[in-house]
Amino acid sequence: MLITLIIMTRTLLINKPQLEHLYDRYNSRKWVHPDPLEFLYNYPDSRDVEVVGLIASALAYGRVAQILKSVSIVLEKMGSSPYHFLLSVTPSSIGRIYSGFRHRFTTGDDLARMLIGARSVIKQYGSLYNCFFSGFSDQDDTVLNGLSFLVKELVKKHDGQKNSLLALPGKGSACKRWNLYLRWMVRNDRVDPGEWAGISPSRLIIPLDTHMHRICLLMGLTKRKNADMRTAMEITGAFRKIEPKDPVRYDFALTRLGIRNDADINTFLTQAFHY
Repeated sequence: MLITLIIMTRTLLINKPQLEHLYDRYNSRKWVHPDPLEFLYNYPDSRDVEVVGLIASALAYGRVAQILKSVSIVLEKMGSSPYHFLLSVTPSSIGRIYSGFRHRFTTGDDLARMLIGARSVIKQYGSLYNCFFSGFSDQDDTVLNGLSFLVKELVKKHDGQKNSLLALPGKGSACKRWNLYLRWMVRNDRVDPGEWAGISPSRLIIPLDTHMHRICLLMGLTKRKNADMRTAMEITGAFRKIEPKDPVRYDFALTRLGIRNDADINTFLTQAFHY
């Protein structure tokens, strides 16, 4: 079988034009649904977009239908401006409003603590972007320092309490949802809104979940079996050799493989690689 042959080969050469063809075909808003990214398009104010992106990416695990339902439930209670909602309600009110919320193993308490953390960060720094940028340096090779600082500030008021929505970068997790959030916020193209200026896409890390990990294993971009941060960094490094200024450029298009009926991974691998 083709997949077995590719796994055994390990000496694949990436065909960049084929990756670009995949990008041109699928990196379009018409292919976004069903993806929680679509919620960000409903808000013209960048202050709302970063809050909506935080919520949508944090809940981006499990079945996609449930993800979309859960994000909708959260946003409906916020009215037309999630940003102003956070600033206009008290922390205790946030807890009451979302007390009955549930998304798989995420509880209403988890969600409320994240939103209260976001409220605190916005009040102190003016925006989530400003907070991230306070921990980020132009000398950083990746976004990890800025991300770690942002997460530290988000959990400050609830230090020590485990939260399913706030993975800590220093713990070794691939932080797929955080890296997805940063992809949305930093990149600007037909899919990603790119509301955060001043951060080069070259610093981004691939949002690695089991689906993307499997694709990258088949592509020969990693041999590591665990979808952790080390693997995410290795895969990002491989993509950086292809596209140094934008190593996550192909993320959205590649994750359509195996999701869409018209995007066949075997056909793509046959065309994209020489072995």
